[in-house]
Amino acid sequence: MALEPEHLETPAMVIREAVVLENIRRFQAHCDRVGLAFRPHIKTHKSIRMARAQLDAGAVGINCQKIGEAEVMAAAGIDDILITYNIIGPEKLARLRGLGEKIARLSVTADNAEVVHGLAGAFAGAGRPLTVLVECDTGGARCGVQSPQAAVDLAEQIAASPNLTFGGLMTYPAKGGQDNVVAFMTAAVAALEARGLSCPVVTSGGTPDMWTAAPEGVLTEYRAGTYIYNDRSLVAYGTCTYDDCAAVVVATVVSTPAPGRAVIDAGSKALTSDLLGLEGHGHILGHPDAQITGLSEEHGVISYEAPDAFRVGDRIRVVPNHVCVVSNLFDSVWLDRADGAGLEPLPIDARGKVT
Repeated sequence: MALEPEHLETPAMVIREAVVLENIRRFQAHCDRVGLAFRPHIKTHKSIRMARAQLDAGAVGINCQKIGEAEVMAAAGIDDILITYNIIGPEKLARLRGLGEKIARLSVTADNAEVVHGLAGAFAGAGRPLTVLVECDTGGARCGVQSPQAAVDLAEQIAASPNLTFGGLMTYPAKGGQDNVVAFMTAAVAALEARGLSCPVVTSGGTPDMWTAAPEGVLTEYRAGTYIYNDRSLVAYGTCTYDDCAAVVVATVVSTPAPGRAVIDAGSKALTSDLLGLEGHGHILGHPDAQITGLSEEHGVISYEAPDAFRVGDRIRVVPNHVCVVSNLFDSVWLDRADGAGLEPLPIDARGKVT
């Protein structure tokens, strides 16, 4: 007999596979329609099974943030991986070199000369050069060179390194920042061409603005991660609806100690403390007027006004504010299979891989 949600020990993360597959299908179809290669970011799910579903749907490869994630995916046979992070230090560089010897297509990003120098040294004598993209800050105010000219200067350093190949430009923009991306990348590509450097890949990303993603005469690739599950922040932004949210945290009401207050067994170790500009720590399905107003490690506090809205022993389903963080809190989650076979455990293969 298949395990049913009411029999789960809580807190538990449950993933509706049918919604996952539809989310994958819809955005891959969008990219195919507008003419963008799609490279999903696996930091949201950290799951080999989910990554394979994305590749089977037409993704050109995957995007990882850390070497540890990439090592897990490479060991599963995935052989086209982009790591969008400055990689620094001899230990990490040695792991990167080992990864490059195992898979067919490995690429990384860099936004400064020190990182490029380290990458070049690490790949001295390698069987093939490492592909390096220049990360550009187009308004996200995180990593990235600050101007198209700086992008060209760093690209020239990469191209001049015997153990590296210049692979293109990469950015992760601010929400609503597509115009800035196009202006920056158009100027950078033109300046590269003027220096005799081809730019095979121009990759942007972000789930919030994914439905407006288009080549715009300069972009070749798009990256998104959260889209596979979706979450409360994306509903608030208008990217999706709660029907499109595949992941919930199931929790149990363990106390109703005072009128208008209930306590659940999901705290900051099961629900992210990220607010992302929202009020409360997740959306409780079926209780739109209740709010999770506080989290400690193992307790979540719900505030509400309707009398008897919650009773001890009730099960609730919470759509997290930021689902990517929540995936990394569980060793395994429950997959509600699309074929109707019920729930089965799904390991989070790259859980905790933060180096």
